[in-house]
Amino acid sequence: MTIAGLRERGKALLQGLPRDALVVGILVLSSSASFGLGVLAGRDAGQGSGFSITELPLASTTLPAAAAGVLPAGTSPAPAQLPAGGQVVAAKSGTKYYLPWCAGAARIADANKVWFASADDAEAAGYAPAANCPGL
Repeated sequence: MTIAGLRERGKALLQGLPRDALVVGILVLSSSASFGLGVLAGRDAGQGSGFSITELPLASTTLPAAAAGVLPAGTSPAPAQLPAGGQVVAAKSGTKYYLPWCAGAARIADANKVWFASADDAEAAGYAPAANCPGL
């Protein structure tokens, strides 16, 4: 079949359709395309994307000021402390430890959270890894 033959066939098909059906078809196609473009524009603007980005606490220890050489003479350095936001967290009365983003960690009240710098530290304190926390 040649291009000229396809053109003649298309003309014959369009001439056989009622003019009202053609107008309705064009309206339906244009409104569908407009709706689809609106949805894409909304996603591009961040609306309805279905996810959010949150900051997770990082594990860090504070160095004693004496290590940096900034303590006045005759003062003893404060011991290094792990701020809230270590590598793993457990409940004071629990037996399992979790990564901070696991569902089990979210159920622990802030007052009952015990933070550890590593999984080894948590295990040394008598905690076991949670089975429902991927990555442990």
